[in-house]
Amino acid sequence: MRWLLMIMALMLGGVVSQPLKAEALGDAIRAIDANVVFMRHALAPGYGDPDDFDIRDCSTQRNLDDEGRDQARNIGRHLRNNKIRFDAILSSQWCRCRDTAIEMGIGDWSEFAGLNSFFEGHVDRGETLRLLKSKLAQINPGERVLMVTHQVVIQAATGISPRSGGMVVHNTRTGASLRVQLD
Repeated sequence: MRWLLMIMALMLGGVVSQPLKAEALGDAIRAIDANVVFMRHALAPGYGDPDDFDIRDCSTQRNLDDEGRDQARNIGRHLRNNKIRFDAILSSQWCRCRDTAIEMGIGDWSEFAGLNSFFEGHVDRGETLRLLKSKLAQINPGERVLMVTHQVVIQAATGISPRSGGMVVHNTRTGASLRVQLD
């Protein structure tokens, strides 16, 4: 029944936002021919960032806790076990996103300012989304890119708000998106 609902929503140009089982990540990618997987950073308790936030200093940011590091490692293990690979891995410059990419241990990654959080105005929303839109337009249909970022960025790009460690698969050509939660 879930697949019938997904197909109907895609035919109508809608977004399916219900969580899928962990083993369905590959199925979700194939269902919409996704070439981007947005991932919200792993669990970093708290809300926003401290008043003394400095992008170059992790001690001034909200960071992953032990559960968040375990969550990121488990996601990485799931990706490896299911042979889900990426041609590129990009991360927000925030420490919790970079640490998520590191803890997953699935390959080399690089920082990308188009994934930074504009939630509290630490960066300009318009400029961030301009950079992201430009990057998304450059991704070829046959490529698969993982983007480790923040809830506000994923929401702005796909209309879906995942919880920590959640993913949204996205097709840059059609705009179709599906939510995936791996726990």
